[in-house]
Amino acid sequence: MKNFISLCFLALLSISVIAQQNELNILHITSSHTSFPDTGRANGHLYNNISYDASAHYTDSSILIIVPQNIDVKKKVDLVFWFHGWNNNIDSALIRYQLASQFAASRLNAVLVLAETAKNSPDSYGGKLENPGVFKELVADVLKKLKAGKICKKCEPGNILLAGHSGAYRVMAYILQNGDLPVRETILFDALYADTDKFMNWIKADSNHRFLDIYTDHGGTDAETRNMMNLLAIENISYDSLEEASLTPRIIKGNRLIFIHSLHLHNDIINNPDNFLLFLENNPDFFTFCFIK
Repeated sequence: MKNFISLCFLALLSISVIAQQNELNILHITSSHTSFPDTGRANGHLYNNISYDASAHYTDSSILIIVPQNIDVKKKVDLVFWFHGWNNNIDSALIRYQLASQFAASRLNAVLVLAETAKNSPDSYGGKLENPGVFKELVADVLKKLKAGKICKKCEPGNILLAGHSGAYRVMAYILQNGDLPVRETILFDALYADTDKFMNWIKADSNHRFLDIYTDHGGTDAETRNMMNLLAIENISYDSLEEASLTPRIIKGNRLIFIHSLHLHNDIINNPDNFLLFLENNPDFFTFCFIK
């Protein structure tokens, strides 16, 4: 128990330092509209003959809301949602992948949100967020907190971007299908394992939807990524496919659907190099820039 408390304290201290260094306000709330608790994991989860009990892995309903100190919000607030992969949690993902510092460096006039899913567990199940309308309620809870903090007194959700790593693909796919809110862009970081039909349906639903997929030789996503490119070709939907070394800001800005093959490792493609930053700051029309000094 002492070790657990020490780890929690160190995580909170690290997050506080990140916020100060990057001129960010980091808010913490809980919501009944996150993934868990959920009946689908009421008895925990068994994976490779190891049991992951519900109390430790499927009860946390925490949300981190990361706001630039000088954000300028009037009628609408743009939102970037990050979903972590297996054996992670929102605190560890924020620190390990330098999400807050990359977000701050992008200078977006937006809010970054990390909602807890399966905590420190090898599990892609999205819990309640797979159900119709729950994501919409989650966004409402985030806005309620922002309004209480006088960040946006009467604002509504603006553009929404979903980004996630590895096992996050499933909760993202179900949000696109059942979330009951329009999502403008989806970014998968070595995460296209399955549910390709849901991503395809979302892409075909609106010609303005943007989809970025960066994949490696080590994450197990190569075959499904190539399958999705083949499906797009069959549908006569144009896309760009290239090596990470050839990627430029102009390509990101000028293409709606991009598949990027990376030679980096599965856990390196988010912040080694800083691809999260690269994708955010070169979005052609998603956000208004917020110039953080």
